[in-house]
Amino acid sequence: MTILSGQCGGKMENQADNQGMMGQGKNTVEGELTRRAHALLQRLAQARPGDIAGFLLVLVAAMGGAALAKGGFYIGKHEGDTLQLADIVLRIARGEWPHLDFMTPIGYLAMAPIALFVKLGAGIGHAIFYAQIMVALLLLPATVYVATSRFSGLSRWLYASFIMVLCLALVHGETEVSLSISMHYNRWAWAIAYLAVPLAVMAPPRDRPLAEGLILGLGVAALVLIKTTYVIALAPGLMVALIARRRWGVIGVASVAGLMVAAVMTLAAGSDFWGAYLHDLEVVARSPIRPQPGQSFFSVAAAPAFILGTMALLAVVVFLRQSARMTEGLALMLLMPGLIYIVFQNYGNDPQWLLLVALMAFALRPGPGLRNPLGWDLRQGLGLAGVVLLTLGAGSALNLAYSPLRHLAAPVKNTRPLIAGMAQHHDILAQKARVYAVNNSVAGDLPGSGYEAYAADAERSDKDKAVLLGETLPVCEQQTGMSALFDAAVKDLDAAGFGGKRILAADLFSLFWLFGDYPPVKGAAPWYYGGLPGIENADYIFVPICPISKNVRATMLKALAESKRQITVVRRTPVYILIEAKVP
Repeated sequence: MTILSGQCGGKMENQADNQGMMGQGKNTVEGELTRRAHALLQRLAQARPGDIAGFLLVLVAAMGGAALAKGGFYIGKHEGDTLQLADIVLRIARGEWPHLDFMTPIGYLAMAPIALFVKLGAGIGHAIFYAQIMVALLLLPATVYVATSRFSGLSRWLYASFIMVLCLALVHGETEVSLSISMHYNRWAWAIAYLAVPLAVMAPPRDRPLAEGLILGLGVAALVLIKTTYVIALAPGLMVALIARRRWGVIGVASVAGLMVAAVMTLAAGSDFWGAYLHDLEVVARSPIRPQPGQSFFSVAAAPAFILGTMALLAVVVFLRQSARMTEGLALMLLMPGLIYIVFQNYGNDPQWLLLVALMAFALRPGPGLRNPLGWDLRQGLGLAGVVLLTLGAGSALNLAYSPLRHLAAPVKNTRPLIAGMAQHHDILAQKARVYAVNNSVAGDLPGSGYEAYAADAERSDKDKAVLLGETLPVCEQQTGMSALFDAAVKDLDAAGFGGKRILAADLFSLFWLFGDYPPVKGAAPWYYGGLPGIENADYIFVPICPISKNVRATMLKALAESKRQITVVRRTPVYILIEAKVP
């Protein structure tokens, strides 16, 4: 028994020693990992501009390369928006000017980078990828400058990386993962806004009026030529911040840079360009077709999906003012309605400003110990507000960031070229069930339906009631099958002898020239907003029986009737009515 007890005791002692050694080893490994992680964080925090530039180049290569590696662009939604993009891009590549040759509120620089590569011979799918890479590389030097002059630690890496992500993503935002190039110009405009806002609002470590004036001036000029909403929304806050710091040199350089861009555009497009641009913006602002692309302004500011972000932004403003950062707080307070307005004006109402304000909150935290009158630690308060904003924006940011990888894995089976009539541009594709399967939405309470008794309670809007020569057309809207609509129409028009004519659709799009030998109508709108743009240059007007937008069809036919033109039906099929509309 003694022997056994001794043996057991010895075993227990040995096990204890082994466990102690294992524990020490584990602590040593954990300690080593902690030291390495701490050293890595320190190295990242002390990164030089060259380090960040090198990393961003790798990021551009990775995201751009993942997009290109697929061999084409396989979109998953927003086919109509993509066809509108193609309409504008191909017109610019032909030598036409937006606003002068066709009506659009979208600025020249929103589409010109893609048109450049189309003109150089690329298919539109690859041209989109090349253009996004080019935009990222053009913004890269300014991104490195602002990141290293306004941010510190890990914030500068996240800030710089997200600007590249905005340039290179293959979805507009939100958290729905289907791939789309729709509204790419909003992403590009946000990327430029990410440069302009910190540059103007945050105090510089040293005065560099030439560099910062050029970034601001060229950036604001680019926003004017991409989407003016951003300039209108951001200008008050940016100007107040610059004036409050008496940065007259920056304002002067920025003004000269902006005027130089305006002069170049005037020389290239002519002085009528600016008047035509303003006219298009005015038409859209007054348009009853699409007064807002999503929720109301109040909802974007205070609805459940947005209220926490709005409150966090207000907290940042208050905490900055209490931290004696009066200029930063005032500028952000003035920027707040503008940031919300941009979100209100953009489809999807995705608040891309969340990450920017979060990173600015982190960067502008005061030293430890500073408290407000309520006794709250202001460093912790700004940090907490930043975490809330960062969390709210993370879903959309991640969706943008890994969208090129999702594209690389996107299925190619059952896809078809979106622009069937142009072989060069068969490198942009969509699911055939979305573009060729025709699904219509029709009123189900019409006479003979069995639901006539409930028609009055439906309260259908008169704005959707389309009347042509006294005939009320069916209440119908085509939900899918846009390529089928234009492909079928073009084939029928060809067979009926209308090939080569200039045809304008009484619908959202007039895309005949992308599907057959039909020249684009000068002055027409790639996306209809109101009036009769291009009517004087059209040979015929195509009135769909079941349009893509019944509201647009009704509005255009009403405008046509009010124009007092002489209307003659020249062809009628189950798909469309073709009319002539001549001035008496």
